[in-house]
Amino acid sequence: MSKIITEKIHHLKVPESKKPERLDVFLTNHIENVTRTKIQEAIKAGFVTVNNKPTKPNYIVKPQDEIIVIQPIAPRPETVEPENIPLNIIYEDDFLLVVNKPAGMVAHPAYANYTGTLVNALLHHTKKLSQVNDKFRIGIVHRIDKDTSGLLLVAKDDYTHSKLAEQFAKHTIEREYQAVCWGKFKEPKGEIITKITRSKSDRKKFTISTNEGKEAITFYEVLEEFEFATLLKLKLKTGRTHQIRVHLSGIGKPVFGDRTYGGDKIVFGSELPQMKARINNLLKIMQRQALHAKTIGFLHPIKNEFLKFDSELPEDFQDLLNHLRKQN
Repeated sequence: MSKIITEKIHHLKVPESKKPERLDVFLTNHIENVTRTKIQEAIKAGFVTVNNKPTKPNYIVKPQDEIIVIQPIAPRPETVEPENIPLNIIYEDDFLLVVNKPAGMVAHPAYANYTGTLVNALLHHTKKLSQVNDKFRIGIVHRIDKDTSGLLLVAKDDYTHSKLAEQFAKHTIEREYQAVCWGKFKEPKGEIITKITRSKSDRKKFTISTNEGKEAITFYEVLEEFEFATLLKLKLKTGRTHQIRVHLSGIGKPVFGDRTYGGDKIVFGSELPQMKARINNLLKIMQRQALHAKTIGFLHPIKNEFLKFDSELPEDFQDLLNHLRKQN
């Protein structure tokens, strides 16, 4: 039997230092695994009160406001069901797979995403997956964010899984990303070295720090410059959560379209109304972070060969680049 939880109640108090912000935006930033649309629906349905009174999504929160959110919760399933979801498999043998994950797909089932994940698709494709993790993460060696596209390694047995995980731990896996970020760089190549820690103001986000968290190292190279943006090649020496997105946001050049770290707002180029309209059109084209895990290289644990795979940029990413090139 599944454990059924009918609802979860959130009690939030707006801090004294909080700047004016819409209620739906505030709640989306402070409650895990919910979308702004779901929050708006909850407010309209009367599941949200401010100071014991129902309100509207566009209410502007004020310091010391007391907010109560009643959040219905679906039961967690006992098993992960196979689903006939198409997979873009770049490579497969008896021991592992390399999958090109589309943007919008979650790697494995978790709260609020128990279906439609990569694991659901993998279970339909093969019955041979590593069991190192729990049943909701079978085969998954590493993850990339839901709205990041690109290459992922999947293990079919426990030995292969452990050996691949060991390479990740030793930073010998070669990973190359491409991203469009806001702004331009003074140097064509460089590195970003900081510590990364969880944000104190929003537990769903991370931030750079001088004295807290774990060290993170990102190498970047400029591939192409546009009027107000840059196409970058990025390599990770470490693999912190949201590392590329946090690092680029931390230096004032967030990934284009990144809703979590400020890339979905106009950072540069809003001075002229015509420019503003063009940028807003680009943000409609790229409705997620313009970040793609393009290549991955690793030592095959069984064949003892170094394998490296590349992937094409997805359609929305290429469409964004084509429009940026036309505007140059």
